[in-house]
Amino acid sequence: MTQSRRMSLLEAITNVAVGYALAVTAQIIVFPWFGLHPSLGENMALGAVFVGISLVRSYALRRLFEAVGKR
Repeated sequence: MTQSRRMSLLEAITNVAVGYALAVTAQIIVFPWFGLHPSLGENMALGAVFVGISLVRSYALRRLFEAVGKR
């Protein structure tokens, strides 16, 4: 069974949203261990940059695997 482009995008968005929440939480916990003390807003902004990168990566890889799977 193949996955539609829409479902691939929905899966990628869900994956990234969960990852974003985990990443910001991890940053809040881990950054102080390394002497970094960003504000909540800075943590969220940094997380947002990586969300964009992760969303594109997840979607592209899903589509690549779908294409390879059809061969």
